[in-house]
Amino acid sequence: MISPFSLPAVLRIRDDEFVLYLSTEQLRTRIMELAARIDRDMQGKEAVFLCILNGAFIFCADLLRCLTIDCEVEFLKLSSYGEENISSGDVRLVKDLCMDVENRHVVIVEDIVDTGYSIDFVKKHLEKKNPASLKIVTLLHKPACTRIAHELDYVGFEIPPRFVVGFGLDYARKARNIPAIYISKSDAITYE
Repeated sequence: MISPFSLPAVLRIRDDEFVLYLSTEQLRTRIMELAARIDRDMQGKEAVFLCILNGAFIFCADLLRCLTIDCEVEFLKLSSYGEENISSGDVRLVKDLCMDVENRHVVIVEDIVDTGYSIDFVKKHLEKKNPASLKIVTLLHKPACTRIAHELDYVGFEIPPRFVVGFGLDYARKARNIPAIYISKSDAITYE
C-alpha cells in the first residue's frame, strides 16, 4: 500500500515514467471546494450523483463525503480506452443505470474530460431519460484535447494534454490506487 506520506517522485508503469503532478493534499483541498459549491447550488434539490466507472469512483467517494446535501449515488460504466492511453472515440455503454432519473437533478461525476466523447455520450444517453437538470463535475479537464465541447459546471483542475494516472485514473488497469495524480514524464504519452 502506498501512503500519501511516502509517494514516490517517479512512477514506472510498463516502460513509461510518470512524475508527481497533484499531491494528495492538493486533491483533498480542491474536492472540498467543489463540494462547497455543489452544496450551495443544489440546496433544496434531491440530487443523484452519477459516477462514471471505472475512473471516477475514488473522486466520487471523496466528493460525496464532503457534501452536506441529501443525495443518492448511481453508477454508469463506459468503455473507450481499452488497453490504450488514447481514447478510441468509440464509447460503449457497459453498465446502465439501475434507477429512474426522470425529473431528478443529476450530477455527472467524471474523473477526466479530455476529448469530450464520453461526456457527450453520457449526456445524450441521460437526456433520453428526462432528468429535471444535468450538471457535470470533473476532477480534471484537458481543454487542449477537446473535440466535442460541453459546459462543465465544476472543474477541479485544468491540465495540459499529457497522460495522467492515479486517483482512479489508470494506464491499462494499473495505478488506480495511487492517492495522487502523476503526469507522463515524456511527451511520447500524449493525446492526439
